[in-house]
Amino acid sequence: MISYLALFKKMKVNPLFWFVIGMGVLTGYFREVLMVFVIVFVHEMGHAVAAHFFRWRIRKIELLPFGGVAEVEEGGNRSFKEEVIIITAGPLQHVWMMAASYGLVALEMWNVSTYQQFLWYNVTILAFNLLPILPLDGGRLMQLLCMRFWPYRLALRRTVGLSFLFLTVAVCVAAILYPFHLNLWLVLTFLIVNNYLEYKQCHYRFIRFLTERFYIGLSQQGKPHLPVVVSAHQEVSEVAKQFRRGVIHTIIVNDAKQKRTHYLPETEVLRALFEAKLPRAPLSTIIAK
Repeated sequence: MISYLALFKKMKVNPLFWFVIGMGVLTGYFREVLMVFVIVFVHEMGHAVAAHFFRWRIRKIELLPFGGVAEVEEGGNRSFKEEVIIITAGPLQHVWMMAASYGLVALEMWNVSTYQQFLWYNVTILAFNLLPILPLDGGRLMQLLCMRFWPYRLALRRTVGLSFLFLTVAVCVAAILYPFHLNLWLVLTFLIVNNYLEYKQCHYRFIRFLTERFYIGLSQQGKPHLPVVVSAHQEVSEVAKQFRRGVIHTIIVNDAKQKRTHYLPETEVLRALFEAKLPRAPLSTIIAK
């Protein structure tokens, strides 16, 4: 229980959210701002509690006007199941909050107008969070889906590309329907900046993914094995770009010169990258050793 209470120390309110809160107080919408704050707080604590349950290393939990972002110190090698639970734990909080608000009306502790307002904020924040845009929950689920079909590095890049596409659509819709909605444009600006940073960090995340596989290792138990078929002249770094999340790779090297097929565990490729420092070397170099 104490360890879960420690999550509150990692909570941080983004300056953009402080601005929205301040604007709400100055314009006489304190109750509405308080509702949004409670909804966002509960939503993000859903993520945090689930991540803590699976012993993910949480760096910080940042509250934003539309939800929040939980930064974790993971290299992308945890199970898909765990991450799906952690991502969906946030949106699921809206279900019980909406049910609880209905119960308060039934018990005559809330009036109908307060219930309708609270319900509207819940539905709006939930729907916005499920948009396929990073770092929203919908964007993170889209990224997991991409990682199911493509190698890790390619999945990162395609997710950012799709996220930018959906964000462009969202900006166009906002420009047509809500051209003077200040809070919405602040949120969209934040998402544009965040997506640009996601794009810039793709290579760093990929290297961290490989580093964790090599230095920390992956448990062989329960992990499916997926062969990667390559030729002997391919570079070590190019082979590593084909590594996928959630599987153990066996590298099948077709050597046309020797007319032989070699089998390498993925650790040999990672060792050539991080110990031997041979990212540009062909696989034939590793085989020769």
